[in-house]
Amino acid sequence: MLILNRKADESIQIGEDIEIKVLSIEGNQVRLGVDAPSNIDVHRKEIYISIQEENKEAASMNEGLLDLLKNSKKS
Repeated sequence: MLILNRKADESIQIGEDIEIKVLSIEGNQVRLGVDAPSNIDVHRKEIYISIQEENKEAASMNEGLLDLLKNSKKS
């Protein structure tokens, strides 16, 4: 893991297309701005994890439905 120190109004550049800027620091809270192309999804980590869990659940439900359909056609 790369660890960088930044102050307010300083940035981190990722590749050519993504910039992360420290907008403000208040107490133990940091406000970040992310400038990235619209085809790049940017989420808070907890939201990303929630999306992944929902996708896994939906995929497993689809497998169950496919099994039900296969079994109903055999009958």
